[in-house]
Amino acid sequence: MKNTLLGFLLVLVFASTSPLLQAAGDPDAGQESAQACAGCHGENGNSLVAAFPKLAGQHATYLVKQLQAFKNGSRQNAMMAGFAMPLSERDMANIAAYYAEQKISPNDLPVSDEDDADAAKTQKSVPALIAQGSDLYRNGNLAREVSACIACHGPAGEGNRPAAFPSLKSQHAEYLIKALSDYKTGARGNSPDNMMHMIAKKMTEEEIKAVSYRISMMP
Repeated sequence: MKNTLLGFLLVLVFASTSPLLQAAGDPDAGQESAQACAGCHGENGNSLVAAFPKLAGQHATYLVKQLQAFKNGSRQNAMMAGFAMPLSERDMANIAAYYAEQKISPNDLPVSDEDDADAAKTQKSVPALIAQGSDLYRNGNLAREVSACIACHGPAGEGNRPAAFPSLKSQHAEYLIKALSDYKTGARGNSPDNMMHMIAKKMTEEEIKAVSYRISMMP
């Protein structure tokens, strides 16, 4: 059954998504342009604030796709729209090429955000959540038809460059939780055929946290 679900998702993905073809950018030119991004995303794409995503090591195809989405309004974020609006296609390709060459930094073990000691007793420990997230990442949840993340994002969270599916490994857990929560509610929807919304809406808050914790620990 697990293999059947995985196979179905792979068929869906490659039937509905064509590879994103684009001219290669100039990483040296991109480094200069990316200085405007450093305040949130860090000097080399490794943001120090967990609410802002790391861009280091991300596929250029995916980064260009997101910049285009911010510019055309299909992905809503006032701050990012302001940065993306004046960028040309060449600017986007250059910036994406620069970040794609950078090495993503590892994360520390997530720390539970539960402050109430009594409430914390009812919560799973961080290691237990990571174990749960590992199973969900690889196998999904057949009972609720939650697809396995591995189908699109690879066994080590490396993503799929030709299909513009992002690398997820070593991303901030906080950012991943926000992204999945936004997909779940429909606040974010710029994925092929709204695929991520269809998956995330079936996930519980605990599953979102668990898989985000696991991905954040992928080296």
